[in-house]
Amino acid sequence: MADSTAVSEKSDLGPRQFDLDKCVHCGLCLNACPTYRELGLEMDSPRGRVYQMVQVAAGAPITSSYREHIDLCLACRGCESACPSGVPYGRMVEHARAELEQHSNRGWFATKLRNFAFLHVLPSRSALSVAGTLLYLFEISGLKALARGLGQMKLLGGLSDLQQLTPSAEPPFFFSQIGRTFPPEGERRHRVAFLAGCIANFSFARLNEATIRVLQRNGCEVVVPENQGCCGALHLHSGMREEARKLACRNIDAVLGGGFDAIITNAAGCGSTLKEYGELLADLPEYAEKAHEFSRLMRDITEFLSALELNPNLSPVDAVVTYQDSCHLAHGQRIRKSPRQLLAAIPGLTFVEMSGADICCGSAGIYNVVQNEMAMQILASKMKSVNATRAGIIATANPGCMLQLQAGVRLHGSAQRVMHVVELLDLSYKNSR
Repeated sequence: MADSTAVSEKSDLGPRQFDLDKCVHCGLCLNACPTYRELGLEMDSPRGRVYQMVQVAAGAPITSSYREHIDLCLACRGCESACPSGVPYGRMVEHARAELEQHSNRGWFATKLRNFAFLHVLPSRSALSVAGTLLYLFEISGLKALARGLGQMKLLGGLSDLQQLTPSAEPPFFFSQIGRTFPPEGERRHRVAFLAGCIANFSFARLNEATIRVLQRNGCEVVVPENQGCCGALHLHSGMREEARKLACRNIDAVLGGGFDAIITNAAGCGSTLKEYGELLADLPEYAEKAHEFSRLMRDITEFLSALELNPNLSPVDAVVTYQDSCHLAHGQRIRKSPRQLLAAIPGLTFVEMSGADICCGSAGIYNVVQNEMAMQILASKMKSVNATRAGIIATANPGCMLQLQAGVRLHGSAQRVMHVVELLDLSYKNSR
């Protein structure tokens, strides 16, 4: 791992020794790792990365080679599901990236751009609204369609795949609904808080609305807390741990004390981080207890609905559907049955399980942007499994996965529709009217 860019300084942000010691190097994680499946390289497997973390913790220098192998990890946590020793790999790679962030050596422009996105856009509702408006203007001007057309002809070079991942803007944006309370249909069974996310407010506004409608149909009073914001998941996965902690405190202050039976998210990637606020803030005396209470109340929308006596007033949805497990739902939150149970509850729907449903699609937060080549390679493999099912709809439970799979359909698919599980439930309830 030695090279001329080695950094010798030690940091207390790296993976904890008691976590590192849990790995017995058995190799059962290898086949669960998307990068190892694609490359077949030990250093790009969970076992290989843990070995490198151990060396750095023991005093080895942080090198550009070490950085490349850690950065190439999707942090999908598939290895955690395969590990017999309970290695908390997700936590370990987050700490490793926080340590790397301390020693980052980006250029001036890259640093400014990164800080602008993470520190000024994602946490700001007004900045996100401007970003969504600009994206909408980009679309209606015809420039987005032109860019995608040029991408299909490979005239954009390295930007060809990146432009496929550009989300769509969905006006009216969901920002106007933040702060509102939505009454239940019929008798109130639960009072819940809904966390609307950040980018989802302009790129998945209809999904957020569908989520609220489905909750209402199931007797929930839905409150969208006013002072909520970005959950910090993207920051945490990118090594910006302190910023993630600030965002966590903001959400806890916005939600706790509202008398909620549950706090709901429809984004599996966000939910994994939201459920780990207790761990993230464990060393902050004024927030530690509140963070654990917040995490105790957190529920993924599929988890929450599957635990209810679901409103049975559903009408048939005549479609063949396959399901892609969102990594942070299946591996981070260990929720696999709930989405499938909800799909099974929809009459008329034919469900076909795909092979390797819980192998990452390549989205992984902003991984598909910063590691685009590998993300697209993983996506191509995923689409082979999707196409083999001959399903017309690909269901999943995470907006980031939806964007990735939509790109997969454009590049490798056969006009499949990508939908969130809750959108299918909402469609069934709408038909019943």
